[in-house]
Amino acid sequence: MISTGEMKRGATIELDGRVYQVMDFSHIKMGRGSAQMRMKLRDIRRGDIIERTFQAGEKWPRVRVERVPMQFSYAEGDLFYFMNTETYDQVPLTRDQVGEAMNFLAENGTCDVLFLGDEPIGIELPASVALKITRCDPGVKGDTATGATKPATLESGLKVNVPLFVKAGDKIKVDTRTGEYLERA
Repeated sequence: MISTGEMKRGATIELDGRVYQVMDFSHIKMGRGSAQMRMKLRDIRRGDIIERTFQAGEKWPRVRVERVPMQFSYAEGDLFYFMNTETYDQVPLTRDQVGEAMNFLAENGTCDVLFLGDEPIGIELPASVALKITRCDPGVKGDTATGATKPATLESGLKVNVPLFVKAGDKIKVDTRTGEYLERA
């Protein structure tokens, strides 16, 4: 069982006979009465997103999800193909199952594919990924007393703000939780 105090993003719970993944949550403390928790949940099989409010201390059955390290091979239409590097099996995932993580996927990049039994349900990225800059304006030196930034487009299509010294062709590390520049790789 998992309670509201142990909740974290990405946790998988069973609610009303369905399996949900916690996308986001926040604690709410009213002036009177007990604390509550508002959660944004995604139905693993159907992809629906719901928001529900629960009383503090409520518990749900935890669903066992297996994490298998895989390599992103390629995308074709609305399908993303991942390969198990040990067995060479390929697993297709839909755009809904991959979600916002597609902004951080580069060919041959590694991530964990989540399985509920034998069914792939989504992916989990590492805390940061290294991506190559494909397009970036040259930095303009001038009155930059503090850290000035410029926009850059990465190989995955994601746009991030980078420092002026970074140029096209460089590899940078990007935080997968916030989508921000961390450092040069």
